[in-house]
Amino acid sequence: MLAIAACLVVSAAVGWLAGMEWGLATLSALLLLAVLYHVRKLREVAHWVEHGEAPDPPRARGAWDRFHAILHRSRRESARREAELVDMLTRWREAARALPDGVVILDEDRIAWCNDTARQHLEIDPARDTGVPITHLVRIPEFRDYVEQGHYQLPLLVTAPHSLDRMLSLQVVPYGEKQKLVLSRDVTQFRQVERMRREFVANVSHELRTPLTVVAGFLETLRDERDPEAARHYIDLMGEQSQRMLRLVEDLLTLSALESSPPPPMEEPIEMRKLLERLGAEARALSNGRHRIEVEGEEGIDLVGSEKELSSAFGNLVSNAIRYTPERGTVRLRWHRTEEGAAFDVEDTGIGIAPEHVPRLTERFYRVDRGRSRESGGTGLGLAIVKHALSRHGAALDIASRPGEGSRFSARFAGPRVKARAAA
Repeated sequence: MLAIAACLVVSAAVGWLAGMEWGLATLSALLLLAVLYHVRKLREVAHWVEHGEAPDPPRARGAWDRFHAILHRSRRESARREAELVDMLTRWREAARALPDGVVILDEDRIAWCNDTARQHLEIDPARDTGVPITHLVRIPEFRDYVEQGHYQLPLLVTAPHSLDRMLSLQVVPYGEKQKLVLSRDVTQFRQVERMRREFVANVSHELRTPLTVVAGFLETLRDERDPEAARHYIDLMGEQSQRMLRLVEDLLTLSALESSPPPPMEEPIEMRKLLERLGAEARALSNGRHRIEVEGEEGIDLVGSEKELSSAFGNLVSNAIRYTPERGTVRLRWHRTEEGAAFDVEDTGIGIAPEHVPRLTERFYRVDRGRSRESGGTGLGLAIVKHALSRHGAALDIASRPGEGSRFSARFAGPRVKARAAA
């Protein structure tokens, strides 16, 4: 407005001094110069807005300077918001990529993005497969029907496309207008635990049903039995079955305590020399002279942990060796150093174990010979208890056996649980 007023004043002065024609010509020239000036400023602003490489806007005076400052602040604010959005998106993608569950984003059933876990579960590549329908890549008929039917309330359990040993849980979650999430989870371990739980319940029921049936049958017989000798015999048999059930319950409680309690503290030292002497005495008492018992212990090395748990685990190994070694056989107890730390070995010259049974020996209620195990009083939980007791001490059970030649069960310890004893 001030520029226009100045043009009018100058033009009026020229017209008063030189005449009206000169005044109008002067006004036209001044207006043309003003228009050219603003056109040039508009071009500078357009170039700055379009390219925006310079840190500061072009300099000007008056209204154009204020306009440049407003645009500059607006551009800086937009750049800040854009940087925040990019940072948030980057962090979201990193978090989604680190999820233990697979996530696939679908746009009209076509892959838009997936994290690393989904790529492993479903064998898809976000760089290569973007825009491809997911049912073209995940060739599982049940999953294709699941996606097409649209009933997504419950997840779908399928076998992994690249591994028959893995089970996946897939669930589609619709959102937005035509977008969906495909969530995948590896449930192999949960299925194995569920299978083990069912087998455990079935085995416990079977193990308890047999002695309970025997006791119930003898009780029914005793009601009509008139012979005192026969009645005493039945009572003795019922006592044996009751003891069998009691041993089973005690082993179940021991196994439950080992699984649910925290690892033993590192403050309790175990003198292996005394423990080895006690195990040898128990082995001789259990053998009752039928076997040759050898005890060999290396001095200067002990353990740290729960003596009660390890004594029970070692005792199970010793009793198994005596139980399955014929008369005049040899059972050898040995405590010695190893490259990793130390080991407690129980070797025997017994009947041995076939190779196909060795990997499953520590499973609950697994028996190589069910009839022989019941006759010898075993519950089928001894080696499972040994395995859990050793794992709580950072140890592992190593089994080597040959049918007809004998077996070696080695409890191998390493790490801070093994302590060198100070010299006297």
